[in-house]
Amino acid sequence: MRSDSTSSTPSLRIALIGTRGIPAAYGGFETAVEEVGRRLVDRGHRVLVYGRDAGTVGDSYLGMRRVTLPAVRQKALETLSHTALSTLHSVTKGRPDAAFVFNAANSPFLPLLRARRIPVALHMDGLEWRRSKWGSRGKAYYRWAETFGVRTADAIIADAPGIADYYDHQYGVDSELIRYGAPLLDEAPTDGITALGLEPGGYHLVVARFEPENHVREIVEGYAASGASKPLVVVGSAPYAAEYTAEIDRIAASDPRIRLLGGVYDQGLLDALYHHAYTYLHGHSVGGTNPSLLRAMGAGTAVIAFDVVFNREVLDEQGWFFGEPADVARALDAAEADADAVSTASASVRQRAAEAFSWGDVTTAYEDLAIRIAAGGSIHPTARRARRTETDWPG
Repeated sequence: MRSDSTSSTPSLRIALIGTRGIPAAYGGFETAVEEVGRRLVDRGHRVLVYGRDAGTVGDSYLGMRRVTLPAVRQKALETLSHTALSTLHSVTKGRPDAAFVFNAANSPFLPLLRARRIPVALHMDGLEWRRSKWGSRGKAYYRWAETFGVRTADAIIADAPGIADYYDHQYGVDSELIRYGAPLLDEAPTDGITALGLEPGGYHLVVARFEPENHVREIVEGYAASGASKPLVVVGSAPYAAEYTAEIDRIAASDPRIRLLGGVYDQGLLDALYHHAYTYLHGHSVGGTNPSLLRAMGAGTAVIAFDVVFNREVLDEQGWFFGEPADVARALDAAEADADAVSTASASVRQRAAEAFSWGDVTTAYEDLAIRIAAGGSIHPTARRARRTETDWPG
């Protein structure tokens, strides 16, 4: 461990393992790695980010060192194969003072890090074993990996109060509640959306992978049954869900109001789509604090969300909620009939994003945790014998 001559805070070498890497162009983990990593660098730490795509930005990005390693391009093996190589690099060449491993599926690699005296915090993400994209074997693996992670990590990270409650209820262990941050967006150019034939405030938006637990099909079905005059713009796709995607395509093909854009990787255009939408429909149901929802909130866009405890907590009950396609239709009709309610909801979620989801606060939490585990703090002595309770979690 090195000392920072300009601060009482120790300067650490910190490894971020288990994501697709930076620049962020895919999901919540990658966004967190980029936003937190760049701020840790600004605070005097040395950050190593393991990724899968070399890209064109070189070995350094925003002050972070990029380590690019291959992966098996197959759903069940891509994450595990890449994390295996990243772990080997970390213990032989990286030798960080502290490591953050993302995704409970990667828990089998924690003992190797700890054996080399590299303290490690495991970001558990949501309840992955509930995702319908996994078959029975995949779900069983995630349940096992979750338990193994609790027993082997020096700290576990929950990204929402509901997730923290889950680990307390199921295992009787304390987790670190560290949220995601919300990017705040007060303005965005209109060129990109007008090029798509859209107008500011003139469309409803969905941004999600096409997976059953994200309820894109239910949103599209509900929209088709509504009397909405504003078009529904759907951003997203799914590399491993052809049948589910085909169902969405079928519904969209019968309704000219529905626009399927596929994946949008131009961050400027995506920002504009969020900022200028009349409402944002959020169907995610198994995660904790979802980055797509935070992005809509930070852009000041009213939200119609799937009714689960995670979404209600993040939104602080602001907006509309749905469980079935009929609820989507009613929410859309209500929103289009009451522009003042939409304006009020938009202002409320924007304020909530600014007050409760700051990337600066998130970085401070990561920094504090890194310092504590690097200094020897660990839940391992008490959590290593943790067992899952047989009582169902009420969340």
